Amino acid sequence: MTPRRRRLMLFSSVLLGVAVAAGIATLAFRDNLQYFYNPSEVAAGKVPVGKRFRVGGMVPKGSVQRAPGSLTVTFAVTDFAHTVNISYSGVLPDLFREGQGIIAHGKLDTSGVFVADEVLAKHDEKYMPPEVAASLKKNPNGPPAPAAMAPSIPKGVTL
Repeated sequence: MTPRRRRLMLFSSVLLGVAVAAGIATLAFRDNLQYFYNPSEVAAGKVPVGKRFRVGGMVPKGSVQRAPGSLTVTFAVTDFAHTVNISYSGVLPDLFREGQGIIAHGKLDTSGVFVADEVLAKHDEKYMPPEVAASLKKNPNGPPAPAAMAPSIPKGVTL
């Protein structure tokens, strides 16, 4: 075998190895990717069956129910057009409250309830996750007035 042919074979095998590694990395990335869906998309059946995804919106007042003697909490999330029921077992973030925006990670079960394994809450009354804000802007009903979304804090009190 000539040196030129040997270099060509080495170059071809290195190129093939890089292509295989890139393909494996792409497949692994695709499996770990989580898409965001709003409650209207979940209600329309646009979510992947059996795959993890994120859902977000506002937690309506009166929707949070805690199971006595356990860490299981059920609540709803809405984009003011549709509502998704969420079940979560664990400690909720300190900032989790009714009337504020959240994002939950998890899967839909067979009964249509979103079973979350992680719940993220906003960090102040002015912040809303970009996905949730865009979802609420798309809704023709629109979000409620800002005063209804923000917690009522007496004037002069800082948190």
